[in-house]
Amino acid sequence: MRGEGAPEAEIRRTADGTVQLLRNPGLERERAYGEAERAILSVEAGREARAAIERWSGYAPTPLHSLDAMARETGVAGLLLKDESRRFELLSFKALGGAYAVERLARERGSAGLTVTCATDGNHGRAVAWGAKRSGVRAVIFVHETVSQGRVDAIAGFGAEVIRVPGTYDDAVRHSAEVAAKEGWQIVSDTSWPGYDDVPRHVMQGYAVLAAEILEVEPAFTHIFVPGGVGGLAAGVLSWLWELHGGDRPVFVVVEPDRAACLFESARLGQPTVFPGDLDTIMAGLACGEPSMLAWRILGPGADAFMTITDDAVAAMMRDLAGLGIVSGESGAAAIAGFRHAAFDPAMREQLCLGPQSRVVCLSTEGATDPSIYQQIVGRSADAVFGAAPR
Repeated sequence: MRGEGAPEAEIRRTADGTVQLLRNPGLERERAYGEAERAILSVEAGREARAAIERWSGYAPTPLHSLDAMARETGVAGLLLKDESRRFELLSFKALGGAYAVERLARERGSAGLTVTCATDGNHGRAVAWGAKRSGVRAVIFVHETVSQGRVDAIAGFGAEVIRVPGTYDDAVRHSAEVAAKEGWQIVSDTSWPGYDDVPRHVMQGYAVLAAEILEVEPAFTHIFVPGGVGGLAAGVLSWLWELHGGDRPVFVVVEPDRAACLFESARLGQPTVFPGDLDTIMAGLACGEPSMLAWRILGPGADAFMTITDDAVAAMMRDLAGLGIVSGESGAAAIAGFRHAAFDPAMREQLCLGPQSRVVCLSTEGATDPSIYQQIVGRSADAVFGAAPR
């Protein structure tokens, strides 16, 4: 059932079915970023988060690569890739959110007796475990049945207890909430639900640091393609751009796996929607069936479009980026894969206002967070890729 008053959604597909594009029927592009949105995420709180994160050992803005050959190939003036493959020890953007939220909790409540917990596809749990180790608190991380052993081992490597539960990511979220309530543990999640939204605000606020870093290098980009998942990263980046630039903000496109497209479906139906099925995709970090309620309050009226992309297209993009000396993991390559396929479709170009003057930013949100899976897909190790062709 569609949300009350929601306009009819028009979905465009590429001829080979690789990409679906939905211009957001609920978009309110000219509406100002108001008090309701600032109560969730704000530039002021984002600057506070960045000030804290900048004090961490090893902090540095991640690279923004200029992919000139791919820009020419896709008919745009510039194509920039925000590369999170070496963000701290975690090899993903997640360090900015989960670890920041844990640090805040430890500071506000004290570390003695504090146990933090979450459900994860891999990267978020790794960030929470790392943050817990930094802050001297206990971490218990829940993973669902298809999370790879490599990702489990990486989480355990930071001293966390890891518990595997049957079902999907969303099943693990529910199970972790039940156990946390029983044991008195503090959930640190980037997805929110009724009665739980304070900590997800801090997680998403940490993600907004990405937007600040991008604008310092490239203040005049026209489009940005961001991976979906539960929507926390997308909401964090969009909030910063929307509050600072209002209706003049870049065209904002959210990209998800075609087998786990809860944000796409939410936009299509005009209300937060659960995506059915087993969410079986190589894009483990984006295998989410339920959107974050807080994130949707930003994305629903603020994102310009939603896209889905197939696993095969993402694997091909991982290999193409490896040829440029860039390590991008299964979830990391989703946004730029979505952009490139849309750029070759004339109707999608028109809908997204892509043209020869466009300057496009894509987020590559992770590196080889499971080295064995990365090598299986790309045919080379991450170390070999880093040492190969110049970027």
